Amino acid sequence: MAWVLKMDEVIESGLAHDFDASLSGIGQELGASAYSMSDVLALPIFKQEDSSLPPESETKHPPFQYVMCAATSPAVKLHDETLTYLNQGQSYEIRMLDNRKIGDMPEISGKLVKSIIRVVFHDRRLQYTEHQQLEGWKWNRPGDRLLDLDIPMSVGVIDIKTNPSQLNAVEFLWDPEKRTSAFIQVHCISTEFTPRKHGGEKGVPFRIQVDTFKQTENGEYTDHLHSASCQIKVFKPKGADRKQKTDREKMEKRTAHEKEKYQPSYDTTVLTECSPWPDTPTAFVNNSPTPTPTFTSAQHSTYSVPDSNSSSPNHQGDGTSQGSGDQLHPSATIQETQQWLLKHRFSTYTRLFSNFSGADLLKLTREDLVQICGPADGIRLYNALKSRSVRPRLTIYVCQEPLRSIQLERQQDATNGDNSNGAIYVYHAIYLEEMAASEVTRKLALVFNIPLHQINQVYRQGPTGIHILVSDQMVQNFQDESCFLVTIIKGVGNLSEVVCRVFIYSL
Repeated sequence: MAWVLKMDEVIESGLAHDFDASLSGIGQELGASAYSMSDVLALPIFKQEDSSLPPESETKHPPFQYVMCAATSPAVKLHDETLTYLNQGQSYEIRMLDNRKIGDMPEISGKLVKSIIRVVFHDRRLQYTEHQQLEGWKWNRPGDRLLDLDIPMSVGVIDIKTNPSQLNAVEFLWDPEKRTSAFIQVHCISTEFTPRKHGGEKGVPFRIQVDTFKQTENGEYTDHLHSASCQIKVFKPKGADRKQKTDREKMEKRTAHEKEKYQPSYDTTVLTECSPWPDTPTAFVNNSPTPTPTFTSAQHSTYSVPDSNSSSPNHQGDGTSQGSGDQLHPSATIQETQQWLLKHRFSTYTRLFSNFSGADLLKLTREDLVQICGPADGIRLYNALKSRSVRPRLTIYVCQEPLRSIQLERQQDATNGDNSNGAIYVYHAIYLEEMAASEVTRKLALVFNIPLHQINQVYRQGPTGIHILVSDQMVQNFQDESCFLVTIIKGVGNLSEVVCRVFIYSL
């Protein structure tokens, strides 16, 4: 037993001696006074973890870089995208720089590439209605373009093209191995696309985007290479300079701690990489023969009274009912929603809302619809979704008495000594918009199912029982929600035709 314990002590002392020797070896190799972390990471235990990281040569390197010679705003917080102010119609240089490393993309060496420069909306909701917004701008400023290329000042650009159906884009060819600068002019200002125009409102931001393509085997420039964009706001001439000065003065008044939260202002704007702009064939093409502007608020829908079916203000001039039976329900399918849009004269937006169900459309707020459809159609669509009818100018209530002569009725009332025969009268509401005698005649014919051409005159009982011809002035002086009893007396005219005289009595 003692021999076993002695052997255990010898083994333990030997292991301790070997472990100390291994530690001393590490100290001799790395040096106790100075060693670098790279030496530690070079140990075999760390090499296996490093093997999963991509080598530096495989990191993505953009082939091109676009720099716009315009200063960025100093009033942009850290980690936010830069914002650049531009003056309307002023030429700004965009430098097209070759950023390739040696050996990168040898297929375009010595060849031309095509770049498309666009001014597009930064707001996602405005992007959905870009076609309608641009058509409205075109309607208000015929012959103008949103974006132009200043050809005399540009350098290295060839085969410049501007499509009349794409007012916000220009395209050209250029050689990446030569100096190239494109001078652009933006003619639209940010406040032109704001829903309210009362002065002092903030303009919507735009984006300047550059998409570059190389030539394919069939000779077309459709093979995408690179895209980059930046955020801008466009002001009237010299407005960008004033805005830049105002932002700079605001930043100077902030404390040093607050200034650390904002980006510094740079003399140039570097466009950052982004996804290519979706190239849809119908992006800027208007298929209708006459474009309908939806951008401006100059359109007004007039209210007219129908000639048949109802005298309710819920019936518009096209005979389309806006009542509860014609309301869009949340359970409506996509197909039913499309039919509802067509029925209510929103055919322009059926393609825009092609994937919207009834619930999706009803979730949109008034502000959403104004930004998507423009002020005029946006408000109209919001009112249609909420089933808002036009409030009438005047409401009267009418009830038809039994068909008997006025004189017999009065004699019977006098004999009975009572002005009421116990009958229950049901009143009809008539809503007046034109405030004219002809409108009263038309509505009475609708309510009591009388052919309009048979009504000869409409009279109102006056003082001492006299009958007064109903005129436009009399209708305009009716009190709102007045109640009238109506007696209709039929007779035969000169040509043996049925003629009706309508008498109304105030209660």
